[in-house]
Amino acid sequence: MRLRSTTSEDMNESQFERVLNNAARVSVVAIGVVVMLFVLQVGQVFLAPVTLAIVVGLMFGPVADRLEHFGIPPALSAAVVVLLLLSIIAIGIMVFALPLSEWIARGPLIWDKLQDQLANLRGPLETFSQLQTQMSELLGSDSAMSVSVEDGSAMANIAMIAPALLAQVLIFLASLYFFVATRDHIRISVLSLCVTRRMRWRTAHVFRDVESKVSRFLLSITFINVCVGIAVTIAMWAIGMPSPVLWGALAAVLNYIPYVGQGTMIVILLAVGLGTQTSVQAILLPTLCYLGINFIEGQIITPHFIGRTMTLNPFIIFLSITFWLWAWGPVGGLVAVPTLLIATSILTHTLPSKPVQPKRPVLRTPYMSEREVVLANAAQVIREQREDDADSNEKRKQERMEPPEGTAPTGVEASG
Repeated sequence: MRLRSTTSEDMNESQFERVLNNAARVSVVAIGVVVMLFVLQVGQVFLAPVTLAIVVGLMFGPVADRLEHFGIPPALSAAVVVLLLLSIIAIGIMVFALPLSEWIARGPLIWDKLQDQLANLRGPLETFSQLQTQMSELLGSDSAMSVSVEDGSAMANIAMIAPALLAQVLIFLASLYFFVATRDHIRISVLSLCVTRRMRWRTAHVFRDVESKVSRFLLSITFINVCVGIAVTIAMWAIGMPSPVLWGALAAVLNYIPYVGQGTMIVILLAVGLGTQTSVQAILLPTLCYLGINFIEGQIITPHFIGRTMTLNPFIIFLSITFWLWAWGPVGGLVAVPTLLIATSILTHTLPSKPVQPKRPVLRTPYMSEREVVLANAAQVIREQREDDADSNEKRKQERMEPPEGTAPTGVEASG
């Protein structure tokens, strides 16, 4: 009786220690996540431009490889990449500058017209205000919502932001140059840290997949965004929208940020339509044209070009975008999907997984949907694993019941 109680106490103690060990591991992971979020927020001025430089460097890596193939030194090819990027940015500024200045000059008139359009919503807003008053009386609170607007100098705000922005631009350009110029040395240095051949093999495959996936994705999405910009420009010109080139360029730039960019473009077009048009058809027509172009791009063009590369869950993409937008703002939106591709490549080769396929796949009938086929095959895998476990248990049981080799069933050695 004493032995049984001692064994029970030992089992409870070992189970308690196991729970403590698991809790300690979860706590360490939670502390690490909190520290990572704190570092991302505090180091935004440095980490955001460096990460963006790495992503852009992976995009322009094939360009630098092509230049080095013709005998150009890596330092010079990196300088060409930086100059090429600056040229693209300068062309974009030229495209945006003139029409954007015209719309800024028309801003007060558009705002006045927006106020006239929003005046129609005064009735619902007054109803909401009365509802708020009734709720305050019901809850016994005499406090009312108050909004205070602090008037600040725009020039003072720009003067405060300009040094930090300039520092980030310089960090981005310097990081881009040195990353492109020394990317081969970085690869060799990381591979030299791998102590085993298998680790070096996996690390080399990570580098290869990261470069190919990120570069292919960014180059493909750039081509698609240029096509979207051209289509939006033509559509805005056809319906008589002022400054069609501005809206096409803006659509191309915002299309780099999935979901959020498209939503921002829709809001901008609705606001411009409300501020410049009078009829409902004229107000909604630019937005409907953009939605049609975006639908064709999202459902036909993008899956055709990058469907095999972008095999990521849309919910995971949305979470990545919202997280990086929260952490780093617009820069985070630009690096959200490439960093997700990088993380996926690292996890794929660090923790390789085998596809779940049954030995005897389920025969698909004409009435079965794709989801039913997947569920049926998963059930078949479970049944096969259960049968394999039962067979192995039966085999071990038979091996334990069989006598040792060279002995009789009674345990007496057989006579010669």
